[in-house]
Amino acid sequence: MILAMGLSLDSFAVSVMSGLSVPRIQFLQATRLALVLAFFQATMPLLGWALQSGIRTLIEPIDHWISFVLLGGIGLHMIYESFSKQETQSLKNPLKFRVAFLLGLATSMDALVVGFSVGNLLSKIMIAVLMIGSVTYFASMTGILIGKKTGPHISRYAELTGGLILLSIGSKILLEHLFRV
Repeated sequence: MILAMGLSLDSFAVSVMSGLSVPRIQFLQATRLALVLAFFQATMPLLGWALQSGIRTLIEPIDHWISFVLLGGIGLHMIYESFSKQETQSLKNPLKFRVAFLLGLATSMDALVVGFSVGNLLSKIMIAVLMIGSVTYFASMTGILIGKKTGPHISRYAELTGGLILLSIGSKILLEHLFRV
């Protein structure tokens, strides 16, 4: 449960950002986004567990860079768009499947490494996968609700805030891996 809660924190933060960016998000839209985030958080440890011997040496050295580039790129784009005068259909909408896919992938890279690291310790991997997915789903739905409720009060700065959140998450992931003790 502690592992599931820890892995869900990045998805929670992304969900708050999503609620800020799209304050009129409907329940089914929020559910789809939360399911995408939960799917990635739940299946990445399973993938890491299944591939721990072959792909671990390839992915582990660069997983933090992948997360940083994906989250940082989307975040910087949102920050840029927050200063733009014209309204554009852009990469920033977390309700678009490709954006949700990228967010899910970027926030779950640490879960892939967890699968590599503790895969041999998890005798009941499917229970862990279900728990991680469930906790992430509820954390994501809670984050979307929090963002949705606070969004109208800070709507002028919501996109800028969302971009900064994504950039911060990407930077946190990168710094944690670069400065491991």
